Amino acid sequence: MEMKTEKKTAGIIVSAGRTSRRNEANPLLKIGSISVVKRIVLTFQLVGISPIVVIAGYQAEEIEHHLADYGVIFLRNQYYETSQMFDSAKIGLDFLQKKCDQVIFTPVNIPMFTPETIQRMINCNEKLLSPSYNGKTGHPLLISSELIPKILEYDGNMGMRGAIKNIGVERKWMDVDDEGILHDTDDIDRLDQLSKKHNQHILHPFVRISIEKENLFFNSKAKLLLILIQETGSVRSACKHIALSYSKAWNMLNQLEKELGYEVVKRKHGGNNGGETYLTNEGIEFLKKYQQFEQNVRQYANDEFERIF
Repeated sequence: MEMKTEKKTAGIIVSAGRTSRRNEANPLLKIGSISVVKRIVLTFQLVGISPIVVIAGYQAEEIEHHLADYGVIFLRNQYYETSQMFDSAKIGLDFLQKKCDQVIFTPVNIPMFTPETIQRMINCNEKLLSPSYNGKTGHPLLISSELIPKILEYDGNMGMRGAIKNIGVERKWMDVDDEGILHDTDDIDRLDQLSKKHNQHILHPFVRISIEKENLFFNSKAKLLLILIQETGSVRSACKHIALSYSKAWNMLNQLEKELGYEVVKRKHGGNNGGETYLTNEGIEFLKKYQQFEQNVRQYANDEFERIF
């Protein structure tokens, strides 16, 4: 069930760089019948985390294709072969600055924490929070957005742990009855044992929302495209973040404008970077209305699912 949160909470899933001492975590490794990266995305979505940012490196194109319909934003760590997990985390944190109130961060190799654990962390109103099970600290980590600049400044060799010590804010711990916060993909047997229980926690309705006339002309993919054009000022840059071809993006935009009967995006030529693309006032208003509509529909679907099932 997607639960409403007062604070805007974003998510970072690091699937690039070394996240396991013994091997590189495989984001597409299946536990049960779904991949570890998809399991985390679903867990995040169930508590209303948005946007969800996936940092990819090795197998980036496969991961992007695998999650293309799940409304996530992709960022790439081009130096994943020589960098550490913290370098990928910084890419995600830098992107999310000023876009949220707090961030839930996790490496992809720890996929079995429950939505209930995340919801409790989100509601704790702490600046820096980790869950613990039987006295052992686990993932994910909650970071207040006000701490992001200080974390990004850290250039020591102790990774996220060093950055946390450096920012001068006390990390708090929350005791949870959730063994999944501890086990990574090195312990595949235990994850398999936990998967059946975890599947009950992520039982949910999956609603695809679109706007159509004779044919579909707006959906979650198009929504992300508009959001990222607004953010980056570039259709080409927006496409890179959602695994969409440049030509297909413009086909989507042209079709959208044709069906709505007004301009949604505007090109501004010139400048050192060859100009920019931005949303018109009408485009901004349409996006806001769609996001409100989508939120209302999903909340109704979740409420009805809870009531009936």
